[in-house]
Amino acid sequence: QLQACGGGLVQAGGSLRLSCSASGGTFRSYTVGWFRQAPGEEREFVATVTGARNGYRTYYADSVKGRFTISRDNAKNTVTLQMNSLKPEDTATYYCAADSRLILSSVSTPKEYDYWGQGTQVTVSS
Repeated sequence: QLQACGGGLVQAGGSLRLSCSASGGTFRSYTVGWFRQAPGEEREFVATVTGARNGYRTYYADSVKGRFTISRDNAKNTVTLQMNSLKPEDTATYYCAADSRLILSSVSTPKEYDYWGQGTQVTVSS
């Protein structure tokens, strides 16, 4: 199970930290990613950190590079998304997702993730 939290309302230029907590399974073996979905839009990739097999590599969407940082704490079964310099276009419902069998070419594809948490709303005002 995955549980996401940390969303909220923030002004443009501000920061938020999202957390995704996992239970069950061998956490370190899972690739854990963040996706977001705005109303009327498709779910899009934000960032991911791979599991131990792929060396905990991080990947980011171009739109968030340099502003967002994903990290994981295997001892706490948690993945964190630090979001800085937020923009109104970052407004969306953010979801965390996990999978233990992803190949690197698929890390940005939502349908390749088997496990999803509930969403947490991020609203950035201008």
